[in-house]
Amino acid sequence: MTAVDTTDAAVPTTPSSAPRRAARPDGAPRRRGSAFDRVLPYLLLAPAVVAILWLIGWPVLSVLVTSFRRLNLRELTRGQVVWTGFDNYAQILGDPGFWTIALRTVVFTALVVAASVVAGLLIALLMRQVNPVVRIALQVAMLLAWAMPLVAATTVYQWIFDQQYGILNKTLVKVGFDGFAGFSWFSTGTSTLGVIGLLIVWQAVPFLAFSLYAGVIGIPKDQYEAAGMDGASAWQTFRAVTWPELRPLMTMVTFLSLLWDFKVFAQIWAMRKGGPDGGSTTLPVYQYLEGISQSHFGVAAAVSVVMVLLLALLTFQYLRRLVGSQEGAL
Repeated sequence: MTAVDTTDAAVPTTPSSAPRRAARPDGAPRRRGSAFDRVLPYLLLAPAVVAILWLIGWPVLSVLVTSFRRLNLRELTRGQVVWTGFDNYAQILGDPGFWTIALRTVVFTALVVAASVVAGLLIALLMRQVNPVVRIALQVAMLLAWAMPLVAATTVYQWIFDQQYGILNKTLVKVGFDGFAGFSWFSTGTSTLGVIGLLIVWQAVPFLAFSLYAGVIGIPKDQYEAAGMDGASAWQTFRAVTWPELRPLMTMVTFLSLLWDFKVFAQIWAMRKGGPDGGSTTLPVYQYLEGISQSHFGVAAAVSVVMVLLLALLTFQYLRRLVGSQEGAL
């Protein structure tokens, strides 16, 4: 018998100059998208972009244009357009009272944000340590405080700090502080802002505590176990384990708190309308007094532009720190 050669015969291949198309997972060749397919995502996004520009961009542009006009009640009723250039900006920036109010707003915002973030962090760490029953009770209490309307909460705080019938003065007198009998917490601008700041902190803590608690429970437990095996104290564990993990989240919630607290108006106006004697007036209240109370809408628009510029500066600083932290993590 003769052996049969079972070696596969070489199959001749013909070189082709045309590039082969990439195959899809099912084996079919991948077809290049048409021009319509490339434009389709932008067409789908166009209605949302137009709506955002109309709802946000147009009011901003309108305020910017108004800041260069003299728009008092007379011009408003007669429909007159009187351009004044930078006169509105020169009026507010040349007013020493404006700089006093601006400094007061910055200091008040910084103190309130610092107190809110620290209190939220401490409560978040506390919720991680307590038993589930106490944690749920604490969370329900914070949700109720968070859901309380601003005006209702302001009214409650007015009752608490009332000079004659407030529960705080009566409690202090009963525990031995007789000097607080009939004490007025709203006699000065500093004390008034102190009460308002306490109210804002009370309303801001639930959001901050829940946000930071979500970050705390996301930290792996083995890191705490490793720190315990190394003999680290509670403070050393916080610095080495908790703080590095919470730092990005802390930066974000601090930035959001700065934006919100810088624009606080309802609590200040409902409490004492910026009094006494303008001692608790901040930039949002100053803007309202110029625009609505005195019908100087051009000046109020200029104040709005200055506030937007200050917030844009804060946003720029936040974005710069955010980009720097991301580049450092790479």
